[in-house]
Amino acid sequence: MEEACEIARLPEELVSAALARTSPRDACRAAAVSPAFRAAADSDAVWACFLPPGALPPLADGDLAAPAPPSSKKELFLRLSAGPALLQDRLVSVWLDRETGAKCYMLSARNLFIVWGDTPQYWTWIPLEDSRFSEGAQLMHVCWFEIRGKIHSKMLSQDTTYAAYMVFKTTYNFYGLDFPVQEASISAGATNSTRKVCLQGNDDDDGEGGVPENYRPMVPFPRLRLRRRNRRVVSHEENVALPQQRADGWMELELGEFLNEGGDDGEVSISLVETKGGNWKSGLIVQGIEIRRKKSG
Repeated sequence: MEEACEIARLPEELVSAALARTSPRDACRAAAVSPAFRAAADSDAVWACFLPPGALPPLADGDLAAPAPPSSKKELFLRLSAGPALLQDRLVSVWLDRETGAKCYMLSARNLFIVWGDTPQYWTWIPLEDSRFSEGAQLMHVCWFEIRGKIHSKMLSQDTTYAAYMVFKTTYNFYGLDFPVQEASISAGATNSTRKVCLQGNDDDDGEGGVPENYRPMVPFPRLRLRRRNRRVVSHEENVALPQQRADGWMELELGEFLNEGGDDGEVSISLVETKGGNWKSGLIVQGIEIRRKKSG
């Protein structure tokens, strides 16, 4: 009790200044643990330090206004870190990393460059009911697979290590996504990295991709059977990155990571390509490329 009384005597400005040097999680803990900290821990002075410096990109009308506009810096942070908000063009979404306040983005399929993406014979656009974006790209039938995206480095948080992920699903009759493996590349400033990846994991033997019934693939079934019998299992010894299941029901495949250093003024370019094998591919549904803070460990 004596210690609590001593804390209560500290000026709120001093407590706020100390909490502003911690993290959003620490500030929430301080407010919950000590009533003496609550006013300072919830103050705009503290949470303004956790929000990214400078203005966020303009958001789509009303995207953070429901049921009412944020009434404080803390509420703004919590809303932005709770889930993605659409930018004005509705082709990119943004949110904040809850631990650090780093800006994270997803580039929708419409925001990406997809070779043959506007040719219905090869790719078609389908509605998405489980995404912030209204539509996604479904791969019909290609042997030249090439998807590219880019984002200006100024939109990202400085001195932050990011990872980029392809977010996707597969139709029940997908094929050709396992071999040859794809090549993922990231270019940021003077740094370029390339790695081998595979859109099909080793546990996808049955081809089930968890796709809602409203997705209507248009791939001949006999060809599916032929490709399945010749399916090649990717070995972990090959150092090939494989996809992981997400909590939202989609899959994600890490394409690589990069450091967005302070002062960088350029573009980060991301690509996923397989053009050398000549094998036909089908059944991929692309939501977009996600760029988020790389967590240690």
